[in-house]
Amino acid sequence: MMKISFLFFFCIFPLVLSDLQVGFYSSTCPRAELIVRQVVQNRFKTDPSITAALLRMHFHDCFVRGCDASILVDSNSTKSKSSEKDAGPNQTVRGFELIDEAKKTLEAACPTTVSCADIVTLATRDAVALAGGSNYSVPTGRRDGLVSDPTEVNVPGPTDSVSDALESFTAKGLTLNDMVTLLGAHTVGVAHCFFFQDRLSNFQGTGKPDPSMDPTLVTKLSKTCGTKSRNKNPTVFLDQNTSFVIDNEFYKQIMLKRGIMQIDQELSLDKLSAPIVSNFASNGIGFQQSFANAMVKMGSIEVLVGNAGEVRKNCRVFN
Repeated sequence: MMKISFLFFFCIFPLVLSDLQVGFYSSTCPRAELIVRQVVQNRFKTDPSITAALLRMHFHDCFVRGCDASILVDSNSTKSKSSEKDAGPNQTVRGFELIDEAKKTLEAACPTTVSCADIVTLATRDAVALAGGSNYSVPTGRRDGLVSDPTEVNVPGPTDSVSDALESFTAKGLTLNDMVTLLGAHTVGVAHCFFFQDRLSNFQGTGKPDPSMDPTLVTKLSKTCGTKSRNKNPTVFLDQNTSFVIDNEFYKQIMLKRGIMQIDQELSLDKLSAPIVSNFASNGIGFQQSFANAMVKMGSIEVLVGNAGEVRKNCRVFN
């Protein structure tokens, strides 16, 4: 049985962050955070990969229109209207049914009170803690957005250079340190082979593997992703060592040329990001604290508060 150590670092944040508040629902829905936590705990018991799924969902939501749950909205076939879910980068985002379950329970306890955007943020925090990450405080009070447009989905990609990815992060008010930290979420992630297939045999049209990847790893991944694979769309762990644990192993791996996706490997090679990678690889506690801070910071990107937006009754449909 997999053993996961639980690390609890209580990071201190201002009580108010971008008009969000820790304990926002303490009077209007006192059990809100407990309800979300119980739903996540029940899912995690049978599916520890839910941590990676929620981290990706949260990231893909916040990087489009801010953290407004616009990624949760279903397309409307009767009105021929697409949503963010239809965009290419979101085709493999999953975990929506967990958000639905939490929302249904919250609506029974406190109707039209807890936003879907806050559910995503809280669920991600709880999943991080269950996977061995920090148990950090999350400011809440987000409102749900009124727009979900697939043409607006433009998130950093697996083949981006460090400088290209950094442009996307800085546009959202995040720093280089935030970027290197948040990409550390790949310590529990997976990737479909087509995202890195060229690195195994025809890197940048050379007809050869990417020289920055460990040859032993190239051989292993080639077997998994090859034409003889029984799985037509195989996936591999981005952290080949502690694949379900949020720790600093990801950084140790990319320093050993064992990064799966090109952007991951380049973090350890680029002169801007390499010192941060080296620091996290040797300082697990420092990474955990930085990760908690970066998650809270990301969760405050362009949030809707006050009378803006709405609180959806069903996370998949505008009111």
